[in-house]
Amino acid sequence: VQLQTSGGGSVQAGGSLRLSCAASGGTFRNYVMGWFRRPPGKEREFVATISGSGGATRYADSVKGRFTISRVNAKNTVYLQVNSLKPEDTAVYYCAAGSEYSSYYTGYDYWGQGTQVTVSS
Repeated sequence: VQLQTSGGGSVQAGGSLRLSCAASGGTFRNYVMGWFRRPPGKEREFVATISGSGGATRYADSVKGRFTISRVNAKNTVYLQVNSLKPEDTAVYYCAAGSEYSSYYTGYDYWGQGTQVTVSS
């Protein structure tokens, strides 16, 4: 499975972005999809995950109410709508595909290349 991430950018605090992750090479609906991020100088951290059908989602406490994960299986694409951005959301954002509905990166087998999100105050 190949994952292509896009949609990052530089925004001011309070702004919004929509990150996209397009998958190819597998049966997309069979995969749990997740978003992770790596803030500068910090470890990778969980952001959100969505089940294969899209019927179940889970979020990190730090993004609940501000970020929304969704997927369109017909387009082999998962999205992360990020609203009310804060400077602490600055990070490289990665999408991932796996077989476990998990908030741990070890549950994912395939990773995209990452997209930078920079939030200025």
